[in-house]
Amino acid sequence: MRLEKCWFCSSTIYPGHGIQFVRNDAKIFRFCRSKCHKNFKMKRNPRKVKWTKAYRRVHGKDMTQDSTFEFERKRNRPERYDRNLAENVLKAIPKIDKIRVAREERHHKNRMKGKTEKLQREAVKELEQGISLVKAPSVLQQDPSLTLPKIKVKVSQQQSEENHAMEE
Repeated sequence: MRLEKCWFCSSTIYPGHGIQFVRNDAKIFRFCRSKCHKNFKMKRNPRKVKWTKAYRRVHGKDMTQDSTFEFERKRNRPERYDRNLAENVLKAIPKIDKIRVAREERHHKNRMKGKTEKLQREAVKELEQGISLVKAPSVLQQDPSLTLPKIKVKVSQQQSEENHAMEE
């Protein structure tokens, strides 16, 4: 069972799934779903479309170089079957996955390091701007400088009579 990669978004394509496009020069493009196929036909660049793996790698959102990716790489050279080698490979797969997950978590943690400080600065700024909403009403009564000044508006007698007549 061969698992292919989507040419556009790099997700895995299982047997019997996806679309295959063969260009005039015999280059084969495999797509996981019609969304990827349509974007390819619209000549969109996968590195500029935000939901693709290529975009995430180019913009530093995903890991790009790691030794664990070598195990996943497609090899076209046939290997002579060796039972011991196959057994060792199957035993190593969970260890490699564990290492990859740990490295991805470390990468994500390093990416998000500055975000908490930024969120905290934004929260402090918002708190300073809306401090009147946070202060207790009793404090506002004691210190009138924290409240906005009340504006008095003169209303003519004629306008108030018109409003009163409309209400009735």
